[in-house]
Amino acid sequence: MEESSAEPPDSSSAQDDLPHLAVKDVNVLLDRETTEDSSSVSRAEDDSTLLNAAPYRSTTEDNSKSDSSNPEVRNKSSGLCFTDGKRRIDYILVYRKSSTQTEKREIFERNIRAEGLHMEKEASLTNSDVIFLKLHAPWDVLCRYAELMNIRMPFRRKIFYKHRRHKFMSRMEKRINKFRGFLPRKPMKFTASLPDLEEGESFTAPFSRSRIHHFIIHNKDSFFNNATRSRIVHHILQRVKYEEGKNKMGLNRLLNNNSYEAAFPLHEGSYHSKHPVRTHGADNQRHLLYECWAWWGVWYKYQPLDLIRRYFGEKIGLYFAWLGWYTGMLFPAALVGLLVFLYGLFTLEHCQVSKELCEATDIVMCPICDQYCPYLRLSDSCIYAKVTHLFDNGATVFFAVFMAVWATVFLEFWKRRRAVLAYDWDLADWEEEEEEIRPQFEAKYSKKERMNPISGKPEPYQAFTDKYSRLVVSTSGIFFMILVVIAAVSGIVIYRVITVSTFAAFGWALIRNNSQVATTGTAVCINFCVIMLLNVVSSMQQPRTESEWENSFTLKMFLFQFVNINSSTFYIAFFLGRFTGRPGAYLRLINRWKLEECHPSGCLFDLCLQMGIIMVLKQTWNNVIELGAPILQNWWTRQSLRKDHGPSAKASFPQWERDYNLQPMNAYGLFDEYLEMILQFGFITIFVAAFPLAPLLALLNNIIEIRLDAYKFVTQWRRPLPSQDKDIGIWYDILEGIGILAVITNAFVIAVTSDFIPRMVYAYKYGPCAGQGRAGEGCMMGFVNASLSVFRVSDFEGRSQPKTNGSELFGEAVEYCRYRDYREPPDSAEPYSYTLQFWHVLAARLAFIIVFEHMVFAIKTLIAYLIPDLPKDLRDRMRREKYLIQEMMYEAELERLQKEKNERRRRGKAQNKEWP
Repeated sequence: MEESSAEPPDSSSAQDDLPHLAVKDVNVLLDRETTEDSSSVSRAEDDSTLLNAAPYRSTTEDNSKSDSSNPEVRNKSSGLCFTDGKRRIDYILVYRKSSTQTEKREIFERNIRAEGLHMEKEASLTNSDVIFLKLHAPWDVLCRYAELMNIRMPFRRKIFYKHRRHKFMSRMEKRINKFRGFLPRKPMKFTASLPDLEEGESFTAPFSRSRIHHFIIHNKDSFFNNATRSRIVHHILQRVKYEEGKNKMGLNRLLNNNSYEAAFPLHEGSYHSKHPVRTHGADNQRHLLYECWAWWGVWYKYQPLDLIRRYFGEKIGLYFAWLGWYTGMLFPAALVGLLVFLYGLFTLEHCQVSKELCEATDIVMCPICDQYCPYLRLSDSCIYAKVTHLFDNGATVFFAVFMAVWATVFLEFWKRRRAVLAYDWDLADWEEEEEEIRPQFEAKYSKKERMNPISGKPEPYQAFTDKYSRLVVSTSGIFFMILVVIAAVSGIVIYRVITVSTFAAFGWALIRNNSQVATTGTAVCINFCVIMLLNVVSSMQQPRTESEWENSFTLKMFLFQFVNINSSTFYIAFFLGRFTGRPGAYLRLINRWKLEECHPSGCLFDLCLQMGIIMVLKQTWNNVIELGAPILQNWWTRQSLRKDHGPSAKASFPQWERDYNLQPMNAYGLFDEYLEMILQFGFITIFVAAFPLAPLLALLNNIIEIRLDAYKFVTQWRRPLPSQDKDIGIWYDILEGIGILAVITNAFVIAVTSDFIPRMVYAYKYGPCAGQGRAGEGCMMGFVNASLSVFRVSDFEGRSQPKTNGSELFGEAVEYCRYRDYREPPDSAEPYSYTLQFWHVLAARLAFIIVFEHMVFAIKTLIAYLIPDLPKDLRDRMRREKYLIQEMMYEAELERLQKEKNERRRRGKAQNKEWP
């Protein structure tokens, strides 16, 4: 076993230095040591010091003034260290001298010094009013808070053992490897010999100062990486008081009241370099991330997840791991969806229904709106029928079942992937550790305390009435916003009803002849604008940072966004054309406007158009805004700096100045990133039966999305605070809910929206092959005529009577027209009543929904049962690790006892020698 090469600190001194409380009693620091006048004098001296070349130094620092005059030191200070060139900057606070919150800030900074942090102030090179406060955590502070926060650190190297394989498997593996020798060697993997990516894996344990000699400490400066150091400093800042009172603490409150303007950890240098990583190595971690991840030229390569996690923290690393896994799983879904589309394309010429519809030049269809809409030939819908066949064909049912199974497989295998990442990233036991209480929650409810049943320690308690009253208020707000969405959708429905008649009387022949398509297209575009507008309105609510409040916020906001983006799609899929009545007895809105009907070729074309436009427009808009907004803002900042300080001014800026000029990560954290992908997941599963190309569009978007997000995190945003998380949180439960909803909606889309069930009923019951037990294309002859009912024109209502009698199109006045329904002809004993075929189709639809749902749910449950949550090799590795840790602890304890025994012997011999 490898021992630590560093000299451990004295264990006795480490034990004497007990961990500080999370919130310190700082009443002594809050007492004024000087009068109001002396405070103003010291403040003036502080400001005059900042305006000079030498930056301000806190009283806790021991660096000399002569260090700042050294050019080498000054060069180091312009990067990532203090002016002495030794102490690295762990965190940056930014404030303005003109701020009115000077008193609170001074108290806050005195308490920061009391915690042991080193401070150094420096004025901005571009604005003398802006002051940068650089913070450094020394070794003893890092150790104290690493123990308090239960941060896991490496203490022994891992030993890996290869599993013994069967001889047959070994032969097969050799043959496969020989075949791989002719192929490019791992083209999707970045150069594996990069030194920065070769980290020795080690066993980890919660850090303890009393057992510091067990941990692998080669260098105290690099033992805690930059992400961990920033997290420790942020933990301290969140629990430091700035005023007397229990709720007067925390950096977030000072940011909210403008005491500080910004707070962020530093990027590790520039992401640009004259030399590529492959030949000269990486200048820093940020440069390495850019070259092997954020650069658009590596779009086809795997993501360096370990490097992402080391630089940005586990929470952001898990997001990109999930996004990469989701994108990889889209490949089979996109391939099958493309095959379904190509199947419809290749069988288009052999489709009997499309042939009959295109050849039906003698069938007159009834007008689709009041007065202004003319009579139409059924053959005018030929192109729409062919487009519908591309998505609604014999492979549609198979694809719907496939996507339902795919969603289950995706989630189950993600659980396995997450388990591997949690083990590799030391998150396997993270959920068992006690989660930190949010500082604002701790301050607000500190008056009421109760014992924690797990730790046995008192903790702040929120009363039941207060908790649920807040829940009721916030939930009511979300439901009100959902009602606003429903009202907006109702407005779009009214727009469609009114506009179809307007377009039918339009002067432009192209619009007039395609009035229904024009109505649908404009309605979808208006709906997209409404969606984006309501997104802006919903962003006014701010999320909580505590996980349970974050989950509550996520669920409520997702419900709103889901209803916002899918309400119109649900209307077109399940309500459009279903409740319009029949010619001569139309159902009307407010007894005035006739409800909209489907196109003569069916409603599926409208649904395809809705999904295609919304999906393409929304994804394109999101990508443009996500990347375009920070790029434009940073470009404008650079232009202002060049105008005021010259074109080469930015090159001489220190790193904190460069990072300050970048855009901060949005207030929602990863919420917007997850929300965009989860809504996309809903699009490709919920209505996939109507739009098989949705997975392909999602795949193309996600390939761009990964590099776009990477470029944004590395180059356009300030470095976010690294944080830990065990998984993707409540988003996984939302994905499971979407998977269940997808089965139900696809069953209804196939049974109700498409013509699959009416065709099957006709083929087996009413067509030429009735009673023969088969349903080929030859069995569909006469389906179009059988699916249309006859209406006598003289039975029209007065306000529905067309202004033309059809003589200009057909040469004579139209006496009878057809419409899509199963009703008796006007000359029958019960005119316009439902036929027996209508009831057969209705029964078949209900039976299909029940059978489809039960079958797919049974398959999903079986697959979820058969796929274990933990891979077998991971389970074996975890068991072996547990065994090795016990052996190591036992050996360490024996070694400690042996040392104590030897020490007692030496003391005994020394006493015997001193005896006269």
